[in-house]
Amino acid sequence: MLKNAFLMLILGMSWQSYAAVVPEASLPAVSVEDGGELVLNAGKIDYSPWQSQQLTGKVYVIQHIAGRSSAKALNAPLIDRIKAENLPKDRYQTVTVVNTDDAIWGTGGIVKGKLESSKEEFPWSMMVLDKEGVARSAWGLKEKSSAVIVVDTENRVRWVKDGELNDHEQQEVMALIRRLLE
Repeated sequence: MLKNAFLMLILGMSWQSYAAVVPEASLPAVSVEDGGELVLNAGKIDYSPWQSQQLTGKVYVIQHIAGRSSAKALNAPLIDRIKAENLPKDRYQTVTVVNTDDAIWGTGGIVKGKLESSKEEFPWSMMVLDKEGVARSAWGLKEKSSAVIVVDTENRVRWVKDGELNDHEQQEVMALIRRLLE
């Protein structure tokens, strides 16, 4: 009986972490203090604490990426589609959260440098450096992966997938973004 109770506890904990981000619910609150949001000030990158609760008033696509090239490549085709769409910056924003706690050993500085270069190239995009992996933990995401979360203007999750999106799923996300922006 004790073994069954322990098994149920473990299964329940696994389900809880997996179900942390669910459609039609608010995005679970996350605060990234170690690292944080990259802010471009007079050509210099500064870091400021970031909170997921601030994602209101616009449609957001959050791409949570392990600090690995392989994870970044998983959903790069969706990001390319978003860039090509030229969405209205006053009503839409991409948020890239990079988890350097899930980087290949010794590459955290390289990942940070690439993220800073991306911020300079795309200053309107919100980029967050998560050195401790708090977002992955709070949102129950997989290691070594890339997750896509679409959040509406009220910080409600409208779509989520942890892992590579196929072409149909990319089209589904783009259609949802367009619908939410109407």
